[in-house]
Amino acid sequence: MKKLINRPEDVVKEELEGIALAHPDLVKVHFDPNYIVRADAPVQGKVGIVSGGGSGHEPLHGGYVGMGMLDAACPGEVFTSPTPDQIYEATKAVNGGAGVLHIVKNYSGDVMNFEMAAEMARAEGIEVATVITNDDVAVEDSLYTQGRRGVGVTVFVEKIAGSAAEAGLPLDKVADIARRVNENGRSMGMALTSCTVPVAGKPTFELAEDEMEIGIGIHGEPGRTRMKIKPADEIVDMLAEAVLSDLPFKSGDRVIAMVNGMGGTPLIELYIVYRRLAQICQAKGITIERNLIGNFITSLEMAGTSITLLRVDDELLKFWDAPVKTPALRWGI
Repeated sequence: MKKLINRPEDVVKEELEGIALAHPDLVKVHFDPNYIVRADAPVQGKVGIVSGGGSGHEPLHGGYVGMGMLDAACPGEVFTSPTPDQIYEATKAVNGGAGVLHIVKNYSGDVMNFEMAAEMARAEGIEVATVITNDDVAVEDSLYTQGRRGVGVTVFVEKIAGSAAEAGLPLDKVADIARRVNENGRSMGMALTSCTVPVAGKPTFELAEDEMEIGIGIHGEPGRTRMKIKPADEIVDMLAEAVLSDLPFKSGDRVIAMVNGMGGTPLIELYIVYRRLAQICQAKGITIERNLIGNFITSLEMAGTSITLLRVDDELLKFWDAPVKTPALRWGI
């Protein structure tokens, strides 16, 4: 195992220390329990937005804490759900009196621990709403889920719901918008290589040099199928067909497109992926209104990509375009 780390058991703590030192104008980091909050939290009168999950998917979620996105993120150990105490303390820390929205990826541990934290917060008089993301079309059930996994659309939900909260919308409206984003987004990914959890010290699965896995999960969960590697255009065709046919997307739709790297994929390859995705959308009469190309929800050093399409209307696009200032996403400032 080759990694730029000190001790495997210190990876998450030292990452959080690095974030605190790098972005003191944007975030504050709390230890024991671990969570990240925006520097001006709590913002009085504004709905607080809290998300979280296992570490190893950076910049999700800590990189999205700041104005116009998350008020707090709760990082678990690598590929391990945050504890109810982390989520509960983060929820209290960002409660400005207008309630708090929990954005939760559909993994059994995440869902259970966020539910427990929400109950604890409600017992103290904090209004909490929950939105669960489940956009992965690859499999209906997996090692970690009942139902579809929450993946790339989580970034869109956090951005758009965060902007809606920043605009002063009440909790029920922010939650409705978040659910609408989840319902209109679909994703699918693939892997060329595995990844290694630091404390495990060995790859989570094995792929031969000439193999790829279609429909992989962000924790290395099995996908739809393993096959011999194909040219990029053929890979994108497979991913796009699965995504487009599921909603389904149709001619005349307007979308935000994300081509995401899994952590070990160079940008030169991600732009090749986007090139083909844009060609497919154009041929089907689908307009890409905005795009993201880069690493947004990763799986440590895994080589591979995922594509996410979100069908948008004027309201969702307005909240997408609204200013955001976080360590990982910034525009309109």
